[in-house]
Amino acid sequence: MDLKSNEPFWLLKNGLVASYPSLKSNDECDVLIIGGGITGSLIAHQMVSDGYKTILIDKRELCNGSTSATTSMLQYEIDVSLFELIGKIGEKGAVASYKACSKSIDIIEKLSKEIQSNSGFKRKKSLYFASNKKDVVWLKGEFEERKKAGFSVKWLEPEEILEQFGFEKTFGGIVSKQGASIDAFKFAHKLFKLNIKEGLRIFDKTEMTKVEYCKGYNVVTLDSGFQIKAKKIIYCIGYESKSLIKENFVNLKSTYAMVSEIDKNKFKNITNTLVWNTAKPYMYMRTTDDGRLLIGGGDEDFYDAEKRDALLDKKEKEVLKVLKKIKPDYHFYTDFVWAGTFGETKDGLPYIGEHKKFKNSYFVLGFGGNGITFSVTGMEMASQFMKGKKHPLSRYFKFGR
Repeated sequence: MDLKSNEPFWLLKNGLVASYPSLKSNDECDVLIIGGGITGSLIAHQMVSDGYKTILIDKRELCNGSTSATTSMLQYEIDVSLFELIGKIGEKGAVASYKACSKSIDIIEKLSKEIQSNSGFKRKKSLYFASNKKDVVWLKGEFEERKKAGFSVKWLEPEEILEQFGFEKTFGGIVSKQGASIDAFKFAHKLFKLNIKEGLRIFDKTEMTKVEYCKGYNVVTLDSGFQIKAKKIIYCIGYESKSLIKENFVNLKSTYAMVSEIDKNKFKNITNTLVWNTAKPYMYMRTTDDGRLLIGGGDEDFYDAEKRDALLDKKEKEVLKVLKKIKPDYHFYTDFVWAGTFGETKDGLPYIGEHKKFKNSYFVLGFGGNGITFSVTGMEMASQFMKGKKHPLSRYFKFGR
């Protein structure tokens, strides 16, 4: 499955950071991680830190799947509002899920400092504004739920949004203190590089073709014909899991993003703020670490990469029309435009844990707009799973929920 269009900004910006050998002999390990994107890098870091002999494989070059197309907005907000999620899974689970995402931002900041990454991690506020008058009532309800749960939030009236951010034709919104952005492509490569020094072994252009489930271990056959014997497999394959797991547990969506130079004089506080709205599909916007403006949206059902990419011109116009509504005096000169594929679950939550048809295995599948923060939560959960312990979020993130 092609998870992105041909010109994702992060891949063009950063180039080929590193390449790794393919596996040319049989091997064995404690943990085999399948998937070399941002999720795989985080799980590999955790497994190596926990002392497991770890191998990671990817059928592409590392981070050349959806990680190269991500917008890398780090938010505690889940695609399903807290108010709605409480109705779906109860207050305890909903608040715990939101707080886990909030905690993940702190962990990424700490880890970024520890590994001395140059991936542009930056703390930011988050502005979630009502794009229609009819959305104001429920958005104010969402504000009250977040406030009740202990999140640092403030309600802004339309004139306050205009004054603080220079956005016209909004109907009020929530400003959250907790948020950040990062270059996930760079960050993941830095994690891989450092963990190789600690014993991680990586093989790219190496694809799993078959798994034999045995008592206490699995044998993975590769496209080369060689095999890896692993006590545990951790699947970090994101949206490609849909082709592996047969039940309908996630809907694939296409999203569209573009990047331009930015006239900072035409914006207020944009470099310190993540912006999104209540439209369906929602528009999102932030600046990059090299001072560009990134804006995206136009989400729709994914059918195949060719049809998705054929809509690039149309979707670019759609998204920029939304920008023109709140910034009528601003002209966006598109430098890069690309499409990516993401997964949408029924409750906005990830799938992290075991699946009954895959023995000696775990899945860490961070779906939705904040898949990166879910993957950070997956580090802690996978670590607990490997030690035979339960995690309080497992009941909410499990398959078959």
